[in-house]
Order: sequence, then C-alpha cells, then structure tokens
Amino acid sequence: MEKPHAFTVHCVKRARRHRWKKAQVTFWCTDEPLCSLWLQTLRELLAKLTCRPKHLLVFINPFGGKGQGRRIYDKKVAPLFALAAITTDIIVTERANHAKEHLYETNLEKYDGIVCVGGDGMFSEVLHGLVGRTQQNAGVDQNQPRATLVPSPLRIGIIPAGSTDCVCYSTVGTNDAETSALHIVVGDSLPLDVSSIHHRSSLLRYSVSLLGYGFYGDIIRDSEKKRWMGLARYDFSGLKTFLSHHSYEGTVSFLPAQHTVGSPRDQKPCRSGCFVCRQSRQQLEEEQKKSLYGLENSEEVEEWKVACGKFLAINATNMSCACPRSPRGLSPAAHLGDGSSDLILIRKCSRFNFLRFLVRHTNQYDQFDFGFVEVYRVKKFHFTSKRLEEEDTDLREGGKKRFGQLCRGDHPGCCCPTSSSSWNCDGEVLSTSALEVRVHCQLVQLFARGIEDGPKQASHG
Repeated sequence: MEKPHAFTVHCVKRARRHRWKKAQVTFWCTDEPLCSLWLQTLRELLAKLTCRPKHLLVFINPFGGKGQGRRIYDKKVAPLFALAAITTDIIVTERANHAKEHLYETNLEKYDGIVCVGGDGMFSEVLHGLVGRTQQNAGVDQNQPRATLVPSPLRIGIIPAGSTDCVCYSTVGTNDAETSALHIVVGDSLPLDVSSIHHRSSLLRYSVSLLGYGFYGDIIRDSEKKRWMGLARYDFSGLKTFLSHHSYEGTVSFLPAQHTVGSPRDQKPCRSGCFVCRQSRQQLEEEQKKSLYGLENSEEVEEWKVACGKFLAINATNMSCACPRSPRGLSPAAHLGDGSSDLILIRKCSRFNFLRFLVRHTNQYDQFDFGFVEVYRVKKFHFTSKRLEEEDTDLREGGKKRFGQLCRGDHPGCCCPTSSSSWNCDGEVLSTSALEVRVHCQLVQLFARGIEDGPKQASHG
C-alpha cells in the first residue's frame, strides 16, 4: 500500500472554567501534490490574518508573585509562540519602572503588540509606559485633567504570574498562562477603559481595575511596610485593617454616566462581544458630538451629585475585579469598555455589618443590598477628605491654629486616630487623599476577547 502523506494543524480546544488548551489534528492524504496544495493554501490564509501578531515585545518580571515569571514563560508560552511563528524581543526587568522607561525609549513601530509576564503591577507598568508614550507622540499633555487621550494602536497581552492577577481574571475568566498565550496567538482584541487620576492638575496614575480609599487603601499602605512577610502580608494587613475599623470623613462629587445602557445592579455581567460596551460607546460618542457642537449642555453644566459623610471604604472599579478568592469581584456587573466606572460608597456601619458586606464578595448574593452601601455608574468623580477641606478653609480665612488643634494623627507619636487614608490604585499606594478621576472609554486594547458565556465546542486554528 502506498504510504500516505500528512500535515498537522495546531488549534485551540476549550476546556473547563474558561481555559483554553492547545490541541492538534493530523490530516492524511495519499496524493502528495494535493497534500502540499492544502498545506500551502492554509499557510497563505493564515498569513492574511492581520489580527494575528508576528513580532512581539515581551517584558518578564522575574520577582513578581512567587518569582515564577521566567519559568512560566519558557515552559508554557515560548513553545506556543514558536508554533505560531511569532518572533519576540524579550526584556527581563531588573528594577521598578524598567518596562515603563523602555517603552518611552524604544521604537514601537516594529511590534504588533506588547506582552507582560507578571502580576497586576507588571501590567500597570506596561500600561503607563504605552499610554504615556502614545500621548507624548501625539503631543497630548497628560497633566491636563480634561485632555482627550489618544488610544494606542498596540495591544497588550497578559501572561499571569502574579499573586492575584485580577486584570487577567476579569478579562479572560481565568489566570491560566496557556489560555492567555493562546488568546495572543489567535490575535484576539478587547477594548478596555482606563481612568486617569489627577491631583491639582498633575497626573498621578492610570487605573484599570480598583481605586480604593479607606479599607483597601489602608490594607495596601500597611502591607507595603511588611514586604518581608511575602504574600501573607495581604491577609495579615487585611485582618488588621478590618479589626481597626477606621472610617474617614470626606466629600465625593460625581458625574453620573447617562450614556451607559447598563447599571451596577442589573445583574448583566460583561461578556465576550458585550452589547452594553458596544452600545454605551456609541451613546457616549453621540453625546460628545452634541456637546462639541453645542446641541446639548456640556459637562460643566451637567448635574453633578454629592455624597458626604463618614465612609469605611470608597471604591471605584472599571471592571468586576474578580479573582480566584472573589469569583464575582467587587462589582459583578461592571463593564470593561462602556466608558464608565462603578463608584461604591460604604458608609460607616458596625463591624458585623461590614463583615457581612465583605462575605458577599465570595458568594452569589447581591453585595449592594445593604442600607449603608451605595453604588453609582459614573464618568468622573472628585474626592476631598474632611481634613483637607478644613485646611483649605483655614488657608482661605487666613486663620492660624495651634499645633495641638491641627493634630489629627499625621505626625510621629500622635495618639489621635488618623483622619485620612491612602488610595489603593491597582495595588499601588497614592498618599494624597484629594483626587480628580476621569474615565477614558476604550483607551487600550488587550489580547483577549472577554469572558465567554457557557460551554462551546468550536475550536480555533
């Protein structure tokens, strides 16, 4: 019998819990010319898929999470890139902001995307470098809070190798490195909102997941002092912060997102091909055009809402902030690309009630169904702590107070409880308590497609 000819096609197979696995199918043919024709045709078709990357810039954080970034890339990612004929330039970061600095200096035009191997901190560093470089090239002043930021043409891929991997989990549905690598290989694209955070006309940071004051701000501030504990510092600081039960007084002013077709409590989570994100973006663009041509009131005269009082926590989420410990996240119905953020206000309450609220993040119950919890979908918001409001009033009045009157726990040895928290910005500490936050709709693109709903059997080559 004549020996048949064959070729193998590598493809994607969907597994459980949003995971993708590499699979392969071998085709046999007794006619060698026909087999060669099929192989040539498939290669030509794949070459025409412009969505698939051919050359990537890869940043590997060897210190993040459990220090497994390099091993994860070499074992699980590099072989898949090689199979897909993707070439890479690899930078192993040596210090904080190494990736950000490199992105400002290197020629990005030769790349089809950027891949970061690490945790949420590594992604944030790449995000800041890419967004900052894009604005620099476009001549946009990032320190201007009302500036219209220019989207970057390059997509970012995330290979999870951190401690929580919140961004990856919230955009893919799992923190599995092989799954993320396969999304990059097939060239998926997912638009993502980014919030800019300013203080007195100076850009502080960008945020894509959690911006938290009070409870989450205190946790990150305390955990930074205990890095010697490793990952256990988050649990220790979380328990310590919960037991201390500090509340903080201040004022939140926010501009509701009238353009969005969703709401924080509609129980419609963001999924692949999300209708809410698509429609909300269209509505926002129409709203901006009308404002530009004076056909409706501009944001300066739109109705801002104000909430003031004592808060245990103030959280703003651009995504669900889901992770393995909290599969539904801080705001289960938050959307990745609808041009808005979910603002969650947890007012002062008993320690028991606050515990009930925190437990809701791990189960299927509505975590906003408490009298002390408020949630709003917003385009912008400002926050000023009570202490800063009082100090600004003192300055305006030209009054002078004695040191003892000004003492509110802000100097060493003070016995008074602190009146200001810090902000937790995607896992980084922002010490200032007065912020101006604005959501920029779909400012960046990820190599992802969003969380897929339900089991599907189709495969992708």
